[in-house]
Amino acid sequence: MSTMNVSLPDELKSFVDARVDMGGYGSTSEYVRDLIRRDQDRERLRGLLVEGASTPLGPVADESFFEALRDRVRSVG
Repeated sequence: MSTMNVSLPDELKSFVDARVDMGGYGSTSEYVRDLIRRDQDRERLRGLLVEGASTPLGPVADESFFEALRDRVRSVG
């Protein structure tokens, strides 16, 4: 694992310390790692949404669509 030093204004440092003190994090490093992971998750989700938005529309998900889907599931099981 690598070490990274981050400088924060007093206001942000106090905020981070309060978040750690509230529980759920054993250290400021855990809190920052969690923030980075959440940012990575948002970035992946954004990519999936953009990819989905750029694909052609599929079938309309109406009652007949779901009935056909149920029939396919029943025939496999």
